[in-house]
Amino acid sequence: MLPSDTIVQIFLILQFCLGVMGNSALLLLYIYTFVFRPQYKKLIDSVFIHLTIVNILLIVFLLTKHIMLSFGVPNFLDDIGCKTVLFTFRVSRGLSICSTCVLSTFQVITITPSTSKWAWLKPRLSTWIFSSLLCSWLINLLIYGYMLDMVIAKTNNTLAGHGYTDGYCVNKQVGNHNSGSFLSIVIIHDLFFVTIMMCASLYMVIFLYRHRKGAQHLRSPNLSSQPSPERKATHSILSLVSCFVLIYWLNNCVTLYSFFSSEKIPRVESINAILTTCYPTICPFLLMKNNKVILQFISSFSILRMTCFQSSFHG
Repeated sequence: MLPSDTIVQIFLILQFCLGVMGNSALLLLYIYTFVFRPQYKKLIDSVFIHLTIVNILLIVFLLTKHIMLSFGVPNFLDDIGCKTVLFTFRVSRGLSICSTCVLSTFQVITITPSTSKWAWLKPRLSTWIFSSLLCSWLINLLIYGYMLDMVIAKTNNTLAGHGYTDGYCVNKQVGNHNSGSFLSIVIIHDLFFVTIMMCASLYMVIFLYRHRKGAQHLRSPNLSSQPSPERKATHSILSLVSCFVLIYWLNNCVTLYSFFSSEKIPRVESINAILTTCYPTICPFLLMKNNKVILQFISSFSILRMTCFQSSFHG
């Protein structure tokens, strides 16, 4: 039986490979769609591209450090390395929250009836998306720019003390007023966007329920049972947001335990890193499920395989 440390190492490497490959494949798919299949291009694809790039950054900068740590590589990061890795990871995580929030809000506006008081936002969606993503970059850069002065490389290998610390980096300002204010701002930032996500998800659930209830009164059951592209997109984003919220709360529970625990356990830190990167790893596969280019490729491949099978059978 494999020891627990080896199992954690396997999970870290597997998640790194799966996450980078999945997001890279999705990013290449969107680039291919924009260049060669512009008829399939949609406004929401720009948010998906942004989220995919953010996911790659988050996975690479977080898991690389923990993979090196799990194999016992000493002095992998110096002061500049700690600041760069932690800053990029935290900004990417914040942008992941903001991008998912933009996706859920976008879909709510899209499915809003024309008679709604929010219908005036529909023609302005392209401007609103660009402004939202730009603001999310500015907000996260401002929040986590403060953190650059807080983190330094560890001078010993002991994992102890309250606050942020891992095998390579440590928070040098734990316990002071500025550190507490910074933590409060981060929590308020995360809760604000997660609350919007949850409210948007609740609206989408109610919309789907009413839509399904109304479809039962249609004359053609076969027609009403086929989901429209709008409903497919709503289901996809709803599953994306649900996945994010579930993993977010699990991740936060482990993070708070680790933050306030006086004894730091490396294995718990690695498990927390796996939890943190679960959403970025699962995300591209959820988005690929209803992608028209992928569905068309699968359909063409199935037809080609069936043709080859019939040819070999009759030959």
